[in-house]
Amino acid sequence: MSDPNKDYADLKRRIAAAGLFEKQLGYYAYKIVSGLLLFALGLIFLVMIDNMWLQVANAIFLAFVFVQVGFLGHDAGHRQIFKKVRRNDYLGLLVNLLLGISRSWWFDQHNEHHDNPNVLDEDPHTNIPVIAFDEEQARNKKGFLRTLVKYQAFYFIPFLCLEGIGTRLASISFLRAGKNVQYPLVEPVLMLVHFAVYLGLVFFFMPVWQGVLFIGIHQAVFGLYLGSSFAPNHKGMAIPDEKTKQDFLRLQVLTSRNLKSNFLVDFFLAGLGYQIEHHLFTSIPRNKLKDAQKIVRAFCEERSIPYYESGYWQSWVEIISSLHKASAPLRNESLQGVQS
Repeated sequence: MSDPNKDYADLKRRIAAAGLFEKQLGYYAYKIVSGLLLFALGLIFLVMIDNMWLQVANAIFLAFVFVQVGFLGHDAGHRQIFKKVRRNDYLGLLVNLLLGISRSWWFDQHNEHHDNPNVLDEDPHTNIPVIAFDEEQARNKKGFLRTLVKYQAFYFIPFLCLEGIGTRLASISFLRAGKNVQYPLVEPVLMLVHFAVYLGLVFFFMPVWQGVLFIGIHQAVFGLYLGSSFAPNHKGMAIPDEKTKQDFLRLQVLTSRNLKSNFLVDFFLAGLGYQIEHHLFTSIPRNKLKDAQKIVRAFCEERSIPYYESGYWQSWVEIISSLHKASAPLRNESLQGVQS
């Protein structure tokens, strides 16, 4: 019988022996250069084309580019790209500038998430005022939020459109607090430059109403794409019981959902479909996660550890169903009130 306390070390040795921790500079050079070129193309299109409908299409295109650039910031934050920490930081700061999102805020909340996936009140991804992830969390909602959460399964997907705005507001709040900000002068300046250039370009080259339309579409699609890239990773998966202490390997595997691989899923989600492998070994370059999956899945089968994988659209059925179930007590209260 295996020792749960040694399982992770055993698995890590297999991953290391396969050379999967080695940096992939050629791959990432391609991703960085292509991402920056697409970013520049969107900006050139913005300033050169005077057609409302083409600019609507450009807003959607730039939303896609923003998220792809964000994935590079994600990978740099996990030290997947360069061996030297400082180089990963510099790339993170470039993403800070291009997206207007604080690198330190992302690093802080994302590390908390990785340490406590799906642990209510500890994982910041489960601490959302307008969402309840289990029945107890739903019952603890008060006032208007209690009424709103009854219908969370219906508004969850549209709510993701606000993800881009939410990350900016959270970044500003985090920088104002000043705690754990690695570059306290640089990051706020980069955010200010981002918004000055972004708003300046939009409203200099477009009428006000068209600029507002462009920003609305761009930010909504950006938020929807960003949110729908991360939601399938853990939403609707196991929520750890505070009384039951799990070892690191089982905590990460049981709370994570992998998505069945195909070209579109791997491309649009930048390897996040291999969420189990990513959570177990955050520094593995994204283009090596598929190789890691073969080792991790086989290992889990050996040790009788449940390893879950679903299709992308099936994951959304599971997410919405779990949210509907979590809010059921609040709807039952309403029905009981009507009947009485």
